[in-house]
Amino acid sequence: MRGEIALGDVYAQRLDEVLPSREEILELGRAYMDRIEKGAEESLAKLTNAGIRLVLVTAGIRDAILPVARAVGLPASAVNAVSLYFTESGEYAGFDLQTPLTRNGGKVMVVRGLGLEGPVLGVGDGITDLELRTADPPAVDAFAAYTGVVERPPVVRGADYVISGFDQLPGIVLG
Repeated sequence: MRGEIALGDVYAQRLDEVLPSREEILELGRAYMDRIEKGAEESLAKLTNAGIRLVLVTAGIRDAILPVARAVGLPASAVNAVSLYFTESGEYAGFDLQTPLTRNGGKVMVVRGLGLEGPVLGVGDGITDLELRTADPPAVDAFAAYTGVVERPPVVRGADYVISGFDQLPGIVLG
């Protein structure tokens, strides 16, 4: 997340070490649900109600991310995340090796492929999020560093905006 190690070098290694079961991934999703930022649903609803298209592009695990997305009003079709595979008994059996989201530059590829109409604002807390703005050419028109969980100085330095909460997004996007 700080950009010191290439994402592609560690993604498979971490999953192979952890070997998460289907139930553990569902538990991870429940933990994410417990940590949804207060007011996120309302802030994102303001944007959606104003006709803003919202998408989620993450290297996170899709089955853990989907409950959070639904809770803040995003349909599954707006979620771009990494799919895991499990055996019939729920044991880890791998992940989608075709997704670009597990390597540096992958979010840029996904965002470019979405055909988003500008202006486009990217929001994130890691180097692979900032790549949306620093790619040549950029995949977004502006980038907001989200510091509500962790603040990474290189991401903050490269951002057009810095936000500590989702309640700040409508002010940036809607003026």
